[in-house]
Amino acid sequence: MAINAPSAVENGPQRVTGGIRLLTIIMGIAGIFLAINQVFNWNFFGIMGAFGVDLIIDTSFFYIMLGTFLSMVFLFYPIAGSVSDRVPWYDWLLFATTILCAGYMAYHGQTIIQEGWDLLAPAEATVIAGVICLLCLEAVRRVGGWILFGVCLFFFLYPLFAEYMPGFLWGPESAVEEFVRQHALGTESIIGLPMRVVTRLLIGFLLFGSALVITGGGEFFMAFATALMGKSRGGPAKVAIVSSGFFGSLSGSVISNVVTTGQITIPTMKRTGYPPTYAGAVEACASTGGALMPPVMGAVAFIMAEFLNVSYATVVIAALVPALLFYLALLLQADNYAARNGLKGQSAEEIPRLWDVIKSGWYYLFSLLMLIYMLVFMRIEAHAPYYATAVLLVSSAIFGGERRLRLSSLIALVVDATKNIVNIVGILVGIGLIVGALSYTGVGPAFSFELLQFAGDEVILLLILGAITSFILGMGMTVSACYIFLAIVMGQAVADAGLHPIAGHLFILYWGMMSYITPPVAVAAVAAATVAGAHPMRTGVMSMRLGIILFILPFLFVLNPTLILDGDPLAIVHDVTTAVIAVWLLASAFEGWLYWVGRIDWGVRVPLLAAAGVLLYPDTNSDLIGASVLAATYAYALLVCKPKAA
Repeated sequence: MAINAPSAVENGPQRVTGGIRLLTIIMGIAGIFLAINQVFNWNFFGIMGAFGVDLIIDTSFFYIMLGTFLSMVFLFYPIAGSVSDRVPWYDWLLFATTILCAGYMAYHGQTIIQEGWDLLAPAEATVIAGVICLLCLEAVRRVGGWILFGVCLFFFLYPLFAEYMPGFLWGPESAVEEFVRQHALGTESIIGLPMRVVTRLLIGFLLFGSALVITGGGEFFMAFATALMGKSRGGPAKVAIVSSGFFGSLSGSVISNVVTTGQITIPTMKRTGYPPTYAGAVEACASTGGALMPPVMGAVAFIMAEFLNVSYATVVIAALVPALLFYLALLLQADNYAARNGLKGQSAEEIPRLWDVIKSGWYYLFSLLMLIYMLVFMRIEAHAPYYATAVLLVSSAIFGGERRLRLSSLIALVVDATKNIVNIVGILVGIGLIVGALSYTGVGPAFSFELLQFAGDEVILLLILGAITSFILGMGMTVSACYIFLAIVMGQAVADAGLHPIAGHLFILYWGMMSYITPPVAVAAVAAATVAGAHPMRTGVMSMRLGIILFILPFLFVLNPTLILDGDPLAIVHDVTTAVIAVWLLASAFEGWLYWVGRIDWGVRVPLLAAAGVLLYPDTNSDLIGASVLAATYAYALLVCKPKAA
């Protein structure tokens, strides 16, 4: 889904019409079928017999998927700017070239592995490998924009000049044909971890997300959130927070989240009294946090599980409390702002009855709960989204009423899923080039080692350096691409420092996403400001203030793993409780409203901030000090302020 925002991040396909739409349907069905065939170990009608095996070997399979979806980038995305729907001859040439080159590699997949073509290959294979590398670079430029293209190009070429770099940036000398073969024929770059995750996991979840959208799931969750919170003071802001959390967890696309939910929530917030800047900031923060919210976390949970070699359930359980604390902070700030400024909820005629909403779309909740059950308890991560999608589609066909699934809906589903897959493949092939270059030159591990050496035994210094590095490297990237890049560069450093592995990876993920709501980049805030008609940088500053807990949480759960539910049960209950109280105090201080007191000035707000900071620190003595400061502040506030209801 496109947006006329300054950033090219998560740009959408622009030419999926007419004959291109028909080709999209054909290619999409073929690619999704091949993914299902591979995941479920089918040998459907023996179609894999041409390869001499029941299933396509992984190398050949990855090249086939590359040819299927990477080729579509050149039809979907114009070479520069917006053009007509007509696809020029050179884009058709790039489309055909991608299929032919990927097909050649797929045909020789077994030979590539057995004979080590990444080290020594026939001349024609080396030439084709070079062409594939150039196609990947052009694809990432079209999908991800010039900034991401520049980063990918730099790392792609890095082996050429790595021997001239100083210190830990040094790498062994490499000729052009050598690093081209390593990128296109090796298993650490273009068909490395990013492509493995896409084909084995992400396609299923992208399909489920598209099924939710096409069958009306977005409208259902919006109505569900409105029925739950629309009547309360500041209801539209709370609806925006909850609905964006639902949508963002499933889609993983921050900008798409802003555009889809924000088109409804931002005007509603403005209509009930929220200033445009505040409304845009609420939506930007809520959409950014969606990619951190279980159960799906925008598919980052699966990538993280792959990196750490743990189960999906382990990752998602660890991510639960930090995500809930973030959304609690947003809800409390929205409520306090509404209370301070006398804002009401939506009118009764705008609020649907909760039971009517559930009756009309219970199967959305059922399919989502089924997905969570299969992920957490059955632990069939690869299979779960396909089962959930099938249940959702059948239920929609039977019980959907006006939203009943039809043939046109199935076609729209294929088109939407294919567009999403093409988008993420176009980004992740570029990230694969970065991963490959860091792996082949050894710079990735060396960077982690140097970071550890510089920080010494100072864990706080290491975390601060890691936060700054993650913030800078995360600029201009999608969520999945951002995490993969940071995990390669920073993951080993946090592991070698003796920190909790999952907490360390969540730390770099959180800080890598800060650029979405932090000026000068603030791509989510800019997108939300466009919808809200607000000043982009003011919206970015407000987003940073509303999302302040995101800057604090990563340090807390790294230093105190009880916040990721790892430790003694009593300690977990205690630390989570004090964190909740601290979040409440932060929201009260920032918005100038204290429950059972009312409006408060800075004479009360500053002590509340101090109490929150002390309570956040994981220590019994600090908790006692924080509780004492809170009690004294409340007593003072009740004396000097006119008490009001909560």
